[in-house]
Order: sequence, then C-alpha cells, then structure tokens
Amino acid sequence: MVQKIQDTIDEESRPFWDGLKKNELMIQQCDDCAKHIFYPRSICPHCFSDNISWKQSNGRGAIYSYTTIHQAFGPFKDDVPFVAALVDLDEGVRMLTRIVGEREQIAINKRVKVTFHQLKDDLVLPYFELE
Repeated sequence: MVQKIQDTIDEESRPFWDGLKKNELMIQQCDDCAKHIFYPRSICPHCFSDNISWKQSNGRGAIYSYTTIHQAFGPFKDDVPFVAALVDLDEGVRMLTRIVGEREQIAINKRVKVTFHQLKDDLVLPYFELE
C-alpha cells in the first residue's frame, strides 16, 4: 500500500508530497480563474487554463461525510477501527482523509484542522482532527 502511494508521486503531485514533509498542506490555485484545485493536476478543471500555481492551505475545513473502517489491509490493518472522511477545506476543495481523535465526537459539519502523520521516513499523510 505504501509503495502504491509512493508510485503515484509524479512531477504534478510532488509539491503536495514535499509540502507534507514540511508540515504544509499544499493545494493548487488557478492563476486565471482563482479557484483552488485538489487533487494535483496540470490543467484547471474549472476554466481549462494551464496557468496553475501552488499555495499553502490554511489546513482547516469541515467534515462533509465520514465512515468508520473496521477492516483494513497493508500498513493500516493495525489501525482499525479508524475514521475515513471527506473534508471540505476552507479554500473550497474536497479531500479524502482520516479523522483522528475521539470517534464519538466526529460528526458531519464539525470543524477540523490538519495534522501530519509520518507513515515512513519519506512519506507523510495529511490527517485531520477536530478543532
């Protein structure tokens, strides 16, 4: 699983992954229409411009949806149960992630902030915790 994640890192997504290593959540922004973009890509999905730059997210958002995972495999198999969620960042993009903390407190629309989880020496994942 970890190797599959690392295999997906390419030149388009490298600033995102490099930012995580510095505890920075980086997302793209279109320089023509000013809309934010996630996941990393070479063309703006809103206006089809290739004039895109990287910005640091404020790392805050709200839970759009979530579920509790009771069976997992690979590096996450010992973490069950855990919460996987879709988080709407304040910048207007949606991210699939994990929510850490008290599961009983997790609910749709609750405010969250990013936290950084070091999975391996060279791989950091963005998780979120309740504010």
